[in-house]
Amino acid sequence: MTTPAAAATPVAHEANAHANQFALLKQRRFAPFFWTQFAGAANDNLFKFAFTVMVTYQLQLSWMSPSMAGLVIGALFILPFLLFSATAGQLTDKFDKTKIIRFVKNLEIAIMVLAAWGFVRADAVVLLGCVFLMGLHSTLFGPVKFAYLPQVLDARELTGGNGMVEMGTFVAILLGQVAGGLLVALPQVGHMSVAVACVLLALVGRGVAQAIPQAPATDPALVINWNPISETWRNLKLAHGNVVVFRSLLGISWMWFFGAVFLSQFPSFAKEVLHGNEQVASLLLVVFSVGIGVGSLLCETLSRRQVEIGLVPLGAIGMSVFAIDLYFASRGLAPVPEMGIGAFVHQGAHWRVMADLALLSLFAGLYSVPMYALIQLRSQPTHRARIIAANNILNALFMIGSSVIAGALLGAGFTIPQIFLFTGIANAVVAFYIFMLVPEYLLRFVAWVLSRFVYRFDIKGDEHIPTEGAAVLVCNHVSFIDAVLLMAASPRPIRFIMDHRIFKVPVLGWLFRLAKAIPIASQKDDPAAYEAAFAKALEVLREGDLLAIFPEGAITRDGELQPFKGGVMKILESARAEGLEPPVIPMALTNLWGSYFSRIELRGGQNVAMAKPFRRGFYSRVGLNVGNAVPPAEVQPDALRQRVSRLLAA
Repeated sequence: MTTPAAAATPVAHEANAHANQFALLKQRRFAPFFWTQFAGAANDNLFKFAFTVMVTYQLQLSWMSPSMAGLVIGALFILPFLLFSATAGQLTDKFDKTKIIRFVKNLEIAIMVLAAWGFVRADAVVLLGCVFLMGLHSTLFGPVKFAYLPQVLDARELTGGNGMVEMGTFVAILLGQVAGGLLVALPQVGHMSVAVACVLLALVGRGVAQAIPQAPATDPALVINWNPISETWRNLKLAHGNVVVFRSLLGISWMWFFGAVFLSQFPSFAKEVLHGNEQVASLLLVVFSVGIGVGSLLCETLSRRQVEIGLVPLGAIGMSVFAIDLYFASRGLAPVPEMGIGAFVHQGAHWRVMADLALLSLFAGLYSVPMYALIQLRSQPTHRARIIAANNILNALFMIGSSVIAGALLGAGFTIPQIFLFTGIANAVVAFYIFMLVPEYLLRFVAWVLSRFVYRFDIKGDEHIPTEGAAVLVCNHVSFIDAVLLMAASPRPIRFIMDHRIFKVPVLGWLFRLAKAIPIASQKDDPAAYEAAFAKALEVLREGDLLAIFPEGAITRDGELQPFKGGVMKILESARAEGLEPPVIPMALTNLWGSYFSRIELRGGQNVAMAKPFRRGFYSRVGLNVGNAVPPAEVQPDALRQRVSRLLAA
């Protein structure tokens, strides 16, 4: 989805079609931005990790123990997100995003010059001050980072673009932290090497930022409220106005809570539990970052280049499973002298630890990328940066909470593996709660599993499904799972008008109620339910959402396309009376007749479904063909049926 401002510039339309997400790296609208944020993330983490290793292994500070150093540095870094995110969101909506990026990179150079002085003098107080300032730098960059992408990418590029940014961010974290750990450990010249590297990376980032094209302001008339307290509250209320977006913000914030527990504990985990040196701590970060990067890149492949939030429950499951297994893999390791990487990888028990870290981070990538893309897609363009700012505020609260809780657990005598176990169990509980609050995630997960692992689901013409605005989807009705497959094909939620009897089917009935499907009965059987269904359908269109109807009125009993009834005409006439002109999108499900969910079996003289499991084997091929939109003025039941019939034969 692009804003009007973006649409007016050539940037937003520069070769939108690309074979995959990596092709974006060849395009000016994306590549300079990608490398700018890459350099910034690398510098953040080179600086922070070098400082963390320095106070963990090299300095003896009476006022900050090594086990608490990671928590203190992490909390200090995210404090500016809590204090200044509201202001940063307003600035991003009001001004050209490219100008803000360049200002932030200038600020980074100044902070890194001060940090270089702190490293040379080994002054922990100065470096703690720079941690706070780099947090401010990231606070200002955060809203730009996620508001820029939907302004220059279309809806089908958002998942891939976010995956690339997420992958790039964690590869930068990996390289930055590995470099920081290795450089600070160099005898005699370690601190000077870190100082030089920080300043050079800041200069490189500023140089690349100069090539980012203009990204015009989305709300230039906005009056800045400089009061961070009142504006923070206003941003949270603004985000709360869209329930799905706000609860997705909570989901992302929980992911940062989860991740912060692991990232902050890696140095101590390596030293106290795994008995490894600085290089082992760096190896854990390598494994974790590679996992995040791989998971982020997999999102586009697994989502058919649409915003597929069905991956979020999958990610949550994997995060909990492997966080819990990490506890079992790391408890009870025998005390041994401190070892380097060579000795560490020669012990089989350590490979299980690394596998758990890699897999829990991979699933974290699957969890986070679709959530970010959903927020970008569903947020109002003029307020998008402020929504992202609200997300950063919540992230900060959750990450501070993470530091406080982890610190309290350490103080209460919990071991680091026990904290990982606690986090994995808590993740399962929180994820379940979020998916019950926002059933769209669970519905899309069911649809994704069905269309990926039960059937080979091929979709043609899905670009005809509108990514925004009201529309009526019209499809043939072959089986009890037609609606689930349509969910899997659509980048947006669909509200279905469905025969009231289907709600009595076990499991499927619960699923359709969760999807807020609209039950309809015949006018003869229940006039009130009939009229209520059409009133609800009109409300769906009025709200700009997708409405799906199966105009045959019932699931076919012979596999043939049945005559279309007049319900779609009644919907369009009611919409026209309110000044609405939703396009009608014809669709045809293919190869579903004969499947377990179709009424192909003859029992007691009647055609029934779900009578013979795996009657066509497993993983059979089915499809969906989507046709061009039909203007509502041209819609007639017979003509519409002919269009669907042609799609069946395509």
